[in-house]
Order: sequence, then C-alpha cells, then structure tokens
Amino acid sequence: MRISDDTLIKLLVKGGIQTAEQLDVLKEESARLNRPLQDIIIEKQVIDEPSLKKLFADYAEIPYIEIDPRDIPQDVLNKIPERIARQYNAVIFQVDEDGLVHLAMDDPDDVQAVSFIEKEVGENTKVYIAPHENILQCLENYRGDVNEELNEVIDIQREDDGTAQQVTEAEVAEDSPIAQTVNLLLEYAIRSQASDIHIEPREEYVQIRYRIDGVLREVNQLPRNVLGALVSRIKILSNLKIDERRVPQDGRFKIKVAGKQYALRVSTLPIADGEKVVMRILDESNQAVSLTDLGYWGHSLAIITEAIAEPNGMVLITGPTGSGKSTSLFSVLTLLNRPDVNISTIEDPVEYKIPGVNQTQTNVKAGMTFANGLRALLRQDPNIIMVGEIRDSETANLGVQAALTGHLVFSTLHTNNAATCLPRLLDMGIEPFLIASTVKAVVGQRLVRRLCMTCREQYTPSQPEVDEMVKLFNLREGQNFADIRRLEKQAADQGVGGETPLGTNERTVTGLWKAHPDGCDECNHTGYKGRIGIYEVLGVSVPVQKMIVANATSNQIQDQAVSEGMTTMQTDGLIKSLRGNTTLEEVLRVTRE
Repeated sequence: MRISDDTLIKLLVKGGIQTAEQLDVLKEESARLNRPLQDIIIEKQVIDEPSLKKLFADYAEIPYIEIDPRDIPQDVLNKIPERIARQYNAVIFQVDEDGLVHLAMDDPDDVQAVSFIEKEVGENTKVYIAPHENILQCLENYRGDVNEELNEVIDIQREDDGTAQQVTEAEVAEDSPIAQTVNLLLEYAIRSQASDIHIEPREEYVQIRYRIDGVLREVNQLPRNVLGALVSRIKILSNLKIDERRVPQDGRFKIKVAGKQYALRVSTLPIADGEKVVMRILDESNQAVSLTDLGYWGHSLAIITEAIAEPNGMVLITGPTGSGKSTSLFSVLTLLNRPDVNISTIEDPVEYKIPGVNQTQTNVKAGMTFANGLRALLRQDPNIIMVGEIRDSETANLGVQAALTGHLVFSTLHTNNAATCLPRLLDMGIEPFLIASTVKAVVGQRLVRRLCMTCREQYTPSQPEVDEMVKLFNLREGQNFADIRRLEKQAADQGVGGETPLGTNERTVTGLWKAHPDGCDECNHTGYKGRIGIYEVLGVSVPVQKMIVANATSNQIQDQAVSEGMTTMQTDGLIKSLRGNTTLEEVLRVTRE
C-alpha cells in the first residue's frame, strides 16, 4: 500500500523512529531520485514493512494481523476467486458463526476494492491490514498440493516403452506439459526451502532430488522418456545451447514465486546415462542477516567485529563447499556497505547481488581469472576488496599486497579449520612475516541443521553419553564442565537459544535436545527447520604472529588461540546443542575428524 509522505513523516516522528531533520534528508533524496519516500525508507532499513503497517494500523484505527496460511480453511479462502484475490491483494481467512467475514488486505484504504469484495461476499465484513508478504503467502493456498499437480502432469507423459524420444518444439513450448513440469519442480523446491535441485538420469527413470537443510532427499522419479525435453526446457530458460550434450554448460535464469524473486544458477554435466542438471536456488529478495542471527556470539563475535572495523588487512573465511562462506561474506559486506566506501568484488559466480557494491564475475575463457581481476580492481580505487576464493599463489600474493597497501581484503580458502589456513598460505609461497602482518582474523565454519523449535525434545544424557562427549570434545572431568557452563551462560545472555533453560551444572551435562522422530507441520515432519552456523574465529594476536614467523604447526597455533579464549567449532557446536539450536549428532556429523 502507498502511504502519503506527510502521513509517513508524522508516523515515523511520532513513533520516535526518525527525527524530522533526518526525514528531511531522505525526502530530498526521494525528490532527487524521483522515487516514493516510502520505498527509500524501507530500502534504507529505517523501518521494515510489517512495523510500518503496524504504525499505520494504529493511526488509521484498522486492526493489524499476521495470518498463518495453514490456518485458513479452503472453503473460506474460495469465497473470493483467486483472480480477484490476487488483483486486490486480499484474502478471506475466517468466517464466524454469525456470518461475519474477516478480510485481510494489503491496502484497506482502497475503497473501490473493499466495496467490490463486499458485493461478492456481503457487507457483514471486518477489514484488517496485513503485510504484503503475508498476503502473498496466503494466496499460495489457492494452488493446493504442488506434488499432486506434478504427478498429474507426469502421468500424462508416461509411456510404457520408456524409450527416449526426439525433442520437438511443441514439447518445450511455454504451455507444454514439460514446461509445466519444470515450473512445478521449481515451485515445489522453493516451497520446500531447498537450496539445490538435482535432475539425474538413471537407466530406468529420471531421479529428482532436493537438497533441504544441507541433506539430499529424493522427491520424485520421472519417466525416462521425458529426460530430453526436460533438459532442453531448462536449457532454453538458461539461454544454453540445446544441441550441445557433450560438454558441461553453465547458465542462470530468474523466476517469481509468491511475489519473491529467485535466481537459479544452472549447471549441466554429461554422465553415463544422459545429461545431469543441477540448479542452485538463490533468493534475491533475501536481506543480509546480522552476524548474531548467523550464529556468532561471545569471543567469535568480538574478534570478527574488531577485524572488519580495521582500515586495512585481511580477513579469511575457511570451510568446505556448502559451509556458508558466501553468506558470511554477504552479511559482512552489507554491514560495511556505505556511500562513502568503495567496495569491489571478484567472484565465481556472483551469487548475491548487493546494491551499491561493484561485483565482477570471473571468466576464464576471456582471461578474467581471480588474479587478473584482482590486479584490475586495485586500479579502481577500492577501500574494501572481496576475492571469491584464493586458489593459487598469484591470487594469494596479490591479496596480501592489497592488504599491505591500505585495503581491507576479504576472501575464502578451502581448509578444514581456522588454524590450518595460515600454513596453507605458507604453502602458497607467501612469506611468514607478510602473513603475520596482514591477516587480522581467520574464520572456520560449518553449517548444521537447526532443530524445529516447535517440536524439539529435551532428554537427560546417560553417563556413557557424557563420557563419550568428554572424549570427543577433549574435555577434562570437573573443571572443564565449569568452563562449558560459563560459556553456555554467556551464550544464553547473548540470546543464543532464546528462553531455553541451561543444560549443564558445574559437574556434568543435565539436558540435551533431539529432533522429534515424527516432526510436526511446522518443519514438514523432519524435526529440523533451516540451518545455523558453528564457528571458530582465530584472531591473529602478537603471540600468534610470532608463531607464524617461527613456522609453527597448525596444532600449535590452534592451542595458542584456544589459550587466548578462542571457542573451537566443536565447542561452539556443543554450546548450541545445549541451547537447543541443534543436536550433538549434527555437530559431530560436520566436525568429526
């Protein structure tokens, strides 16, 4: 909905969110850019859309509501046709016994829309205001079960012989069953909050798998004869060569689902049974989350915050593929992104678009490697540089030189933990004294599945389990549980795990958490919902610098960092499992060495 500038200023000043002077600056910017003040205010995160709607609801004396789409009965939803509901961004979510119709709208000030809907459903209507995103989520209920639709479309295409067929233009057209299949696969993946879609040819069928919360799950098997048309349709969307099946290809395309824009990064690969396609789903409407929301706390949060506030130096993030390195960098760069700072990146590929940041894609065929791109970036007068990955000694050397000449450099490395990153740079031919003087902090990270907060279960571990925990986390009986309790208290004070009660005393572990075996509707009966990072942040202090110059081993560097207060990934994971964020099994799955 569109709120007039005068009303908007009145609401924000009265709510104590901005002063009149601050809003005058934003109003000037809105006039200069010829854009509505409301858009500028939400874009600059002065206030989010739901909070603004709440302020307006109080001002206009209209009740505010946020609806859970699962609570709307289908017969109630269908009281207004989908076409009208989408046209006016309106949804009926409840009908009382006395016939009172509860109608939520994005813009209840739209008198024409309200009167039109009242003609459809009767004038006994109570109107509410709801956030735009919330309305769009509710409108998705008109779609029904995507998986059922998918099976219906696939049944049309099943043939008894199962042989591959020649792909015709009609088969891959916009309105063909194959196009519907691709749309439904994408929609189902996005609704399932999958990060990747795998379309894999097998001898008898085509296997469809989604990676959800880091774990691959089979969701469907398609008839083998649809493979050619399915891959061709995806290639058309991604602007790839349809007739080239002998070499891998990469492309991307965008789709909109429930009002949100998603970018899909597509990779094809010839394998023994045909062509395999993997699509990475990137939510382009995602706002960067804060370091605290990512799972940083305590010593780790203090060191990373200190390192990114430095005017120059190098901050490295390490971990295997899929450990959330890009997300951490995205959040840090968004945090540092201001009009008075020039941020330039060289990435392969550009995953997250950040407004106001100069992002460059590598292109090896054209000679645009990380090293060449970084060399060019240094002539672009940057304050902050982000190099997607340090893969060779040339890139590493240029990164170190940039950090020495007054730039703040961020990059990633593929190593097992924070401490092994420093010897890895030595292995790339960087002089020890240069590493010691440029690297400010090294982050080691992994992603673990987050327990569903609705259905998780607490249990008391048995003595053998506690003994196993002591062995696995290198704890010493007695004194070290006091250390774990101290860390758990610190994490609880910083909001890790919310209101979850403490799970330790001075002597032992009294309570751990596990996933409910049957899950609930909230987590799609898996017991887990989303992922959270576990981290270790190694600050390069003076003693650590001396050890680097003396060519110390990664174990010696790690021991020194721990003695200075570093929380290792395993310990961070243990604290998060005590706080009910994840399970001990999850932590061991990603960190066991």
